[in-house]
Amino acid sequence: MNRFLKKLGIHKMDEMQQQIAFKAQRNAYLFQMIALIIWTFYESYKVYTYHTRINLLPCALLTTGVIIQTLSQLILLRNAVKDDEDSNETMQLFQIIILICAIVCVIAAIGSAILLLSVRI
Repeated sequence: MNRFLKKLGIHKMDEMQQQIAFKAQRNAYLFQMIALIIWTFYESYKVYTYHTRINLLPCALLTTGVIIQTLSQLILLRNAVKDDEDSNETMQLFQIIILICAIVCVIAAIGSAILLLSVRI
């Protein structure tokens, strides 16, 4: 399998390539979040100005992206300092609890908007 991957040009990245890939991913993530924020404000403007139905898709995508990024960052940080005695475990646990509460609130808000306001996603 390794020979096949080497023929395709796929190999393990060195530190410089990893740093470049990380910066590219960070830039793409920031662009997507900014685009979703603009789309959310545009949808809100349309609802306020033209009294149309609200489209929850940009807000749901934005919220889901932020929640996934925060949760994965917390999990990776927790795994990195798992065996370290000096790490502050209570703060990470507190952040995870707050994140779970935020996820439940978002799900409840989307569910109530669908049920009570007859909003299409």
